[in-house]
Amino acid sequence: MPTHPTTLKALAGAALLPLALVTPAWGGPAAPAPRAEQPSTLCAVAGTLRGDHGQHAVVSLCAGTGTPRFSVSAPASCGRAGTRVRYNCRSDGRWTATRSGKTLSGGTLPGSGEYPGPGAYDITATVRVRSAPAGVDLTGTVRATLTLTDAKAKPTHAITVDRTTLRRNATTTLTYTVRRDSAQGDGSGRFGLIGEAGTSVRIATSDARCVNPLVGEYPAKTRLSYSLDCALTELQPGHPEQVKVRVTVGGTCSTVVSKLGFWMPNGQDLETGGMLEGPKVTCV
Repeated sequence: MPTHPTTLKALAGAALLPLALVTPAWGGPAAPAPRAEQPSTLCAVAGTLRGDHGQHAVVSLCAGTGTPRFSVSAPASCGRAGTRVRYNCRSDGRWTATRSGKTLSGGTLPGSGEYPGPGAYDITATVRVRSAPAGVDLTGTVRATLTLTDAKAKPTHAITVDRTTLRRNATTTLTYTVRRDSAQGDGSGRFGLIGEAGTSVRIATSDARCVNPLVGEYPAKTRLSYSLDCALTELQPGHPEQVKVRVTVGGTCSTVVSKLGFWMPNGQDLETGGMLEGPKVTCV
């Protein structure tokens, strides 16, 4: 069904997370340190999309709080005038978050970025809402302001590199240092590097912890020469790990980006851990 141009009702969304204050009894022991906020979702109604034949969709914008990631989604409820059909509503699109006029993050819906810290975030999203069964198909722009109070979590890991640029038609040796600065978690991490496909860039190392990743169906032996995966197992506070690699660039420049995946065990909960973005090495 084709999309319809829509209009947006006036909106304003703002929410505050409550702060818990604990006052020690007179003469008693000092109050314990405040507990960090538990992960939660904060939502505000962001607008109503309307079509030409009674279609409507009320869209909210939501941000996940209490974790190192700033997760944004746009749930919607939708319907049509004159029908009693109960619709399930699917929303997708793109979002941008600004604070004090500065763009901080954005991407597809649902999606996430690094949490910049407490403050009032103006979130704008271009959203398409479709229904099941069919009957509603609307596209429009919605906006809301969400006020987040969680403190920005201290980073548990860090990645640095000793060079910031590569050169064409040359091989450059890079030394990456991966640190774990927190007693939380364990010593394991998966460190990855990747260049730009189609540029003939090659990433190699003699480090036995690293391998160019295997692609294709078995028994294929093809490996990505422009990517590298390293299994680090001894990351401890005060004991960083170093990975030395050789990056060969041809006549076409390629950047190299890096990341670290790590687990922060919480019993047998599988949804713990994080992904840390490392430095980008550019090419001249």
